Amino acid sequence: MAQTSLLEPQPPRKRVAVLLPLPFPCPLDYAAPPALADSLPPGAIVSVPLGGRRETGVVWDQTPLPPDLTPPPPPEIADSRLRAVSTLVDAPPMPEMLRRFIDWVAAYTLAPPGMVLAMALRPHLLGTQAGPRSGWAAAPTLPEGLRMTPARRSVLAALEEESPLSGAELARRAGVGAAVIRGLADAGALLAALLGPIAPFAAPNPDHNPPVLSGAQDVAATALRALTREHRFSATLLEGVTGSGKTEIYLEAVAECIAAGRQALVLLPEIALSAQWMERFARRFGVTPATWHSEIGQRARRLTWNAVGDGSAGVVVGARSALFLPFRDLGLIIVDEEHETTFKQEEGVTYNARDMAVVRARLANAPVILASATPSLETLNNVETGRYGHLVLPSRHGGAAMPTTRLIDMRMAPPPRGRFLSPALIDEIGSTLARGEQAMLFLNRRGYAPLTLCRACGQRMECPHCTSWLVEHRKRKILCCHHCDYRQPIPETCPQCGAEHSLTAIGPGIERITEEAEETFPNARVLVMASDTVGGPAAIAEAVERIAQRDIDLIVGTQIVAKGWHFPHLTTVGVVDADLGLGGADLRAGERTIQLLHQVAGRAGRAEAPGRVLLQSYAPEHPVMEALVSGDFRTFMEEEARQRQPGFWPPFGRLAALIVSSENPEAALDTARRLGRAAPEAPGIEVLGPAPAPLGLLRGRHRHRLLLRTRRAIAVQPILRQWLAKVKISAGVRVDLDVDPVSFL
Repeated sequence: MAQTSLLEPQPPRKRVAVLLPLPFPCPLDYAAPPALADSLPPGAIVSVPLGGRRETGVVWDQTPLPPDLTPPPPPEIADSRLRAVSTLVDAPPMPEMLRRFIDWVAAYTLAPPGMVLAMALRPHLLGTQAGPRSGWAAAPTLPEGLRMTPARRSVLAALEEESPLSGAELARRAGVGAAVIRGLADAGALLAALLGPIAPFAAPNPDHNPPVLSGAQDVAATALRALTREHRFSATLLEGVTGSGKTEIYLEAVAECIAAGRQALVLLPEIALSAQWMERFARRFGVTPATWHSEIGQRARRLTWNAVGDGSAGVVVGARSALFLPFRDLGLIIVDEEHETTFKQEEGVTYNARDMAVVRARLANAPVILASATPSLETLNNVETGRYGHLVLPSRHGGAAMPTTRLIDMRMAPPPRGRFLSPALIDEIGSTLARGEQAMLFLNRRGYAPLTLCRACGQRMECPHCTSWLVEHRKRKILCCHHCDYRQPIPETCPQCGAEHSLTAIGPGIERITEEAEETFPNARVLVMASDTVGGPAAIAEAVERIAQRDIDLIVGTQIVAKGWHFPHLTTVGVVDADLGLGGADLRAGERTIQLLHQVAGRAGRAEAPGRVLLQSYAPEHPVMEALVSGDFRTFMEEEARQRQPGFWPPFGRLAALIVSSENPEAALDTARRLGRAAPEAPGIEVLGPAPAPLGLLRGRHRHRLLLRTRRAIAVQPILRQWLAKVKISAGVRVDLDVDPVSFL
């Protein structure tokens, strides 16, 4: 018999690439043990050694990407250095479309693919799907001599209608106690049977309660249904004035998707919006959908993850992270309030969920619907260039009229000293309350006052970790930083000069406006709605119910009240500081302000009674204020586009920000300057900076910014890769990349 020499070359071991949820630039190569060589297809969840520990990852394959997004190939590891995969995890594999999406997001944002995987894989690790449950079925033949009673006959009759059934359900249907079922089982008349896992989400019924639509609503709903039936990618802007029924319209596309047996995803910009949205969904389909956001518990996450993966969750409504759920057959994506900046994730992997939803839909060969009363300039440009379809709802549902808007020039009619509500606004709210209607005061600023200073020496109370003033929260008796959440008790003496009782609040926050409103309207029932006063969907739902039941006369709120709410008895909205947000050098300041205030104004007059909106402004001649009064949002956006186009600002060009930060200010500045000296130079490419960031100190890190701007035809990703490769980053310095930045702080 021939002997195999130990010196003969051994056949190479089968390699598998495994992506780990860690900040590595690429998957790592491992060897497949012979026992697992045929059990490690792409998407398999595996446990692998890494250093002295075990990590869970996903067997990965190469995704074809556009040339501009394709990263350089990693160096190949010698076969002799490969470590073996430890075990195959007993869990469903990650779907191909989700793996493709993770690769695309990583390539576009220049984030390590493992960090993108972490957004998709960590929920999966919370637990596996519940195993089969045991129930009862009738024996094929009844035992001889079995004594029959009416109760026993009732049990067997229930099993003739449906079998098997759980013990509790069988007892309920037969109207008997558990002892009757145990007696039948002991006698051999019932046999144990597997029921399968619990289905946590009831199937929505697309025919449950269809709306009565007419005119533009019917045209839009018919078009969206047709797009959903086609089972191919398309992107459509559903633009409609506030109160036009956009939700009811796009739910018809959801109904079409359900009828086709596919899954639908609805993204909302705020968790708070889910309360009233869920009511509308349940009214239309008879059940509530699966939800996915940071407020749901671990058990609910596990159930939702598994239900999405096995297809039993037909509709999911959630925050931006819901994009990374393992949909089995995604047939529709809806992005509600697509213009909202909260769709942009600013920490960790920086991505815009609105834009990534379009990518996810394209990969799934499904339509995506972007809904808004005030679409972003990027989306409007995609409509103008033919990339997106466009459906318009020009009027409110049910014949309700748009509210009238009036400016209050605070230079001509200022409030009394130390007050912030003008006499004209007070008179209008007083008349509204006298008619038994509801009113709202809006100020997009939490706390009691944005600044606290010493009257004796002028010292301003600042955050020790951020370039930010401390905001007074008088009810909690603290000063708080809204960037890093640093807080301290309100001091009785000035920390600078020691003067007693010299600290004074400057400017209004929502608590101060509430205090003034309660003094001005002592008989009004006032409700404060802000993210730090009404927390979580349950509390929001309770507040909304109180408003709907007319237990509240006057709502005082921040931006949480601006989005999507339907309060039929609310007729008057007063904006305390309409100019807030127009200052600074933010590229999108005007666009954001008109979107926010248009949405706030849209809460008024959504039923029979006419609505009125009053804007307190020190700059009534500003184009944003003029557009709000005229109601001509489109003309304002067209002018905004004309101003951006010559300089190739988005959407006519591309931006990417480099944020250099370190706890050492000299190290941060040195790295930023070296990046500036190595900045790319070519036609159509410009680098602005380095410059200190507006928030020069954030959470204890000193920050500088550089901004890369290119013409639209030039991709920023290859430029950024080459640029960063030229500069060695100092120890303790971090360079964060933000492709398509929304915030410039």
